[in-house]
Amino acid sequence: MTGSGNDAYTVARREDALDFMADYPGYGEQRWYTSALGAEQVSFSWRRMLPGTGGRGSYGHRHPGQEEVYFVISGTVTFKIDDDVLEAGPQMAIRIGGTAFRSVHNDTDEEAQLLIFSPRLEEPPTELQDDFWGP
Repeated sequence: MTGSGNDAYTVARREDALDFMADYPGYGEQRWYTSALGAEQVSFSWRRMLPGTGGRGSYGHRHPGQEEVYFVISGTVTFKIDDDVLEAGPQMAIRIGGTAFRSVHNDTDEEAQLLIFSPRLEEPPTELQDDFWGP
């Protein structure tokens, strides 16, 4: 939905946003609102993480030249950023620079929700690091 007067504003509902997790039942949702809103400068995702889901046991990733900001809405999320592991709870924000490998996981028995923001790039570079969490 677009507001009156050119480009004044747009509105997107949850179902308008692409769900990156749709092919992974039981993992929750990650809705990318950027295209649904027609945002030109900001990339924005909402993620709902079910208990015991996320990147633990898989790869880490980074986006050279692009920082990300994670904001925890509810629950507790475990972050691994390079060699550091930390927990973030409601109303905590974490900025991760483009050189750092990262992964997030919900280690708790409760659902967690977070927002992820970054500059919008048409094709953001992504590098993967296998076995990021280690044994």
